[in-house]
Amino acid sequence: MNRAAFILFASAVALFCSAAEGRVERVEILSRHDVLDGTPFGEAGAYEKIIGKVHFAVKPGDPHNRLIVDLDKAPRNANGEVEFAADVFILRPKEAARASGTVLLEIPNRGGKGMLRVIENGKTSLDPTTAEEFGDGFLMRRGVVVAWLGWQWDVRDEAGLMKLYAPVVEGDENSKSEARRSNSEATRKPITGLVRADFVVTEKQDEHPLGHLISGQIGGTEYYASKTDDPQNVLTVRDGPMEKRRTIPRSDWDFGGSTAAKLEPGPRTIRLKGGFEPGKIYEIVYVARDPAIAGLGFAAVRDFASYLKETGNDVAPAKRVYAMGISQSGRFLRHFLYEGFNADEHGKQAIDGMLIHVAGAGMGSFNHRFAQPSRDAQPTNALFYPTDVFPFADTPQKEPESGQTAGLLDRAKAEGVLPRIFYTNTSYEYWSRAGSLIHTAPDGKRDLPLMENVRIYLLAGLQHFTAPFPPTPPTESSLAARYLPNPNPVFYFWRALFVAMDEWVRDGKSPPESRYPKLADKTLVRREEVKFPVIRDVAPPERVHQPLRLDFGPQWKTRIITKQPPGIGKPFPVFVPQVDKDGNDLGGVRLPQLEVPLATYTGWNLRDPKTGMPKERVSFLGSWLPFAKTKNDNDPRTPIAERYPSREEYLKKFTEAANKLAAERFLLREDVDALVKRGGDEWDFVTR
Repeated sequence: MNRAAFILFASAVALFCSAAEGRVERVEILSRHDVLDGTPFGEAGAYEKIIGKVHFAVKPGDPHNRLIVDLDKAPRNANGEVEFAADVFILRPKEAARASGTVLLEIPNRGGKGMLRVIENGKTSLDPTTAEEFGDGFLMRRGVVVAWLGWQWDVRDEAGLMKLYAPVVEGDENSKSEARRSNSEATRKPITGLVRADFVVTEKQDEHPLGHLISGQIGGTEYYASKTDDPQNVLTVRDGPMEKRRTIPRSDWDFGGSTAAKLEPGPRTIRLKGGFEPGKIYEIVYVARDPAIAGLGFAAVRDFASYLKETGNDVAPAKRVYAMGISQSGRFLRHFLYEGFNADEHGKQAIDGMLIHVAGAGMGSFNHRFAQPSRDAQPTNALFYPTDVFPFADTPQKEPESGQTAGLLDRAKAEGVLPRIFYTNTSYEYWSRAGSLIHTAPDGKRDLPLMENVRIYLLAGLQHFTAPFPPTPPTESSLAARYLPNPNPVFYFWRALFVAMDEWVRDGKSPPESRYPKLADKTLVRREEVKFPVIRDVAPPERVHQPLRLDFGPQWKTRIITKQPPGIGKPFPVFVPQVDKDGNDLGGVRLPQLEVPLATYTGWNLRDPKTGMPKERVSFLGSWLPFAKTKNDNDPRTPIAERYPSREEYLKKFTEAANKLAAERFLLREDVDALVKRGGDEWDFVTR
């Protein structure tokens, strides 16, 4: 073999071995284009967009895969491995030498792409193409490779959404033989089980999908009803989350949807005579079949992250990988850590840093039989799923009722693959996602010490996602609220925290110390202890979200739900931030909007009475409650005229607060002027 041929052969072998090491068999590139026609992003130069599919293979018997539910029942290739695939979307410098060595991997929320919006202030897009969609190019100017990987099997079939292509279980529950796995569809015995779906409508309608919907369209697809006449199919209705269920006669409802199309083997909707009424919780339990192996989403993220750092990878070479998860995908990362997936099949660390945002204390429906990953835990729907389950905190704690002792990071610590972690929650997560449980004991009696690799930040006075400014009523009926939504921006925090994470992992520079409310200094209190100002026609919610101990049946230890709906047990104690005299949260990282306020910014809002259940919290939203301009007998808060003698004085104080935040490294110096401008815009709006 001549030298040139040998080098070519050796390179091919190296690439193959790299792929095999990461359990990525190959990356199929479907398209490759210049970003913004080759416009350079500073020293990083031009970027390119790569769209493709990653093909994986995992060993069912490997210890790092054994927690993937039903993997032993999946079809296997000639090597005895389970194959699957995932969509991938990558933005990278065209010249690899100009890359920083950092990959920021967003775990897509229900298949979407949020990274460029929350970090670069870009316009939301499933296929970022225009300058407006790339915002200010913050990440690109730093040479960061940004990527998205599908992990969720039930993502809607819509162009641009990132999906996991997971196999379904073969054989019946008692069969694990190779013969059963190789049987044809015609002879095998499919697995069936009970699936549950709940929903609330905002206006009367006759038909509703069995899948989870958020804001009208965001959510997941559904398991079809495989036995429409089964007596186990039951529809109930109730007037509130904890109210008694009333069974709707079987003659009054039926399944809808096509049963003839090849891709529609059974109904995927439900219909009710007379229609579903607004403000009531409907819940359907039905028999489904062919569960997808949802837990392969964990393996996909793990193995792709490992692959990126392997020698010979020329798709998006990396020295370090950070995972970013928002809400649902933040819960995914918490669950990923708990199940021990940060060690790949060779025990190597997959992800080096994690930015886990607005996940509260949750995990999710990500790795059990008939898992529905899109389900969450909102105030009035997607209730009683395995979302908020023990353990909640990183360090081992004893569950007072069951006696179980566990911590979220037990497996990662045991294998020596602990990533650096930022847990960031807004005020909303303390009211509606049990955020306090990540740093308080499960008996509610003490604060918990944090691990050295972890920082926790309450981003005070923000809601679950940033609302537009100026504040306007939401146009989506499911978000109809009593008060205007909270417009405080999270954008500035994200940029500063990304830089802090990169410096922590890359250079070993410690990030800002954790900042969150605590029981010890009474900045974290029970709901009834909150000293919210008495404002006419305004009151905090009567109920705060409390995770419940749920009984999913005797097979839940093997992640099979047999009891639908689950039994409900004792709640875990939760706490919320105490407030200052203006009603703004204490104990966290506070924007100048809270330090030099023109309004009260809460993490809660109430449902519009027109949509029913008016005392319940509305999903995702906080409230914006502006101060009076002059003294008002119905409002004890100091009016604007008595706080600030002029716009100039207000902006002086606002600028001082912004500079202080930058000195603490929660705001970048380059963003101070933009934030101060936003403060001026808020003054002009409130005092107009």
